[in-house]
Amino acid sequence: MVALETSLGAAMNAKIVGSGSETMVLAHGFGTDQSVWDKVLPCLAQHYQVVVFDWTFSGAVKDPNLFDPLKYSSYDSFADDLIALMDELRLKPSVFVGHSMSGMIGCIASIKRPQLFTRLVLVAASPRYINIDDYEGGFDEAAIDGIISSIEYNYENWASIFPTLVVDNSDPASVEHLKKCLKRMRHEFVVPLAKTVFRCDERGILDKVTKPCTIIQTSNDIVVPGSVADYMQERIKGKSTVEIVKTDGHFPQLTAHLEFLAVLGGALGFEI
Repeated sequence: MVALETSLGAAMNAKIVGSGSETMVLAHGFGTDQSVWDKVLPCLAQHYQVVVFDWTFSGAVKDPNLFDPLKYSSYDSFADDLIALMDELRLKPSVFVGHSMSGMIGCIASIKRPQLFTRLVLVAASPRYINIDDYEGGFDEAAIDGIISSIEYNYENWASIFPTLVVDNSDPASVEHLKKCLKRMRHEFVVPLAKTVFRCDERGILDKVTKPCTIIQTSNDIVVPGSVADYMQERIKGKSTVEIVKTDGHFPQLTAHLEFLAVLGGALGFEI
């Protein structure tokens, strides 16, 4: 494993693991950090040169001044950070695997700098969480308002309850993992980031995504209904497929990592 000493790479705890001929970038989602990939990283590192890092909101990032809630009030600035990190590390065209919010961030980055990417893997990703017209995002406005109010009113309590709703409860270690990640986050970052994520609407970018996409969905995700994966597949311009990991919850890389790897390997052409 190589820890990066470059300015942005060091700030975002970037590491390169493995020595494959192709490069893969793993990007975590809301409330977590790069440790969400720990179960799948050893296998992926046998086939790829794998880059892992922490977004600036993560509790694993030491400098609190790196996350500006105003700057990061849209996914655009995250996409700019991703591009800057990949440039700084001088990565060759890469497979990008983005979990949850990072799926859309990868899509935006691929539109801005398509030459950086060979394929996008969108894991439990969604362009919009709020239902509107005939679009089923999974939540109505009141539900999202309730989530944000719960975070504002009693973050510690919310950080204990939310993981039990979004992680398969038959895997208590993974539930606990998410709790610890959430409680490491600086509380002043959580509300603005939650507003950015849960109130996003990136449906309009999908037909600008020209890279091939693998959309990975679990069989039962309270955060992202299966209809969202189908919606994205229909609208993404690049060739895309939907793959199902047979597990409950929003974190297949934690709760069903072997099946997740099998699905990923089937899409990318490697064996676990």
